[in-house]
Amino acid sequence: MRDHYDFSKGVRGKYAKRYKEGTHIVLMDPDVAKEFPDAAAINDALRKYLPVPNASSRVDCVEVAAW
Repeated sequence: MRDHYDFSKGVRGKYAKRYKEGTHIVLMDPDVAKEFPDAAAINDALRKYLPVPNASSRVDCVEVAAW
């Protein structure tokens, strides 16, 4: 480490839990990256491309009481 690095305000283990849960690093081209203000915007855009679960494979049920 170089002498001019200052870690006096660093927090030890700040991202340890998130890293332990798993992480994927994706490098984007600069022209693509500038279109997204933050990670949430990227995740929202990517979720639009995920496959929609098949309605027949859903497990959740709703019980309706008779009046």
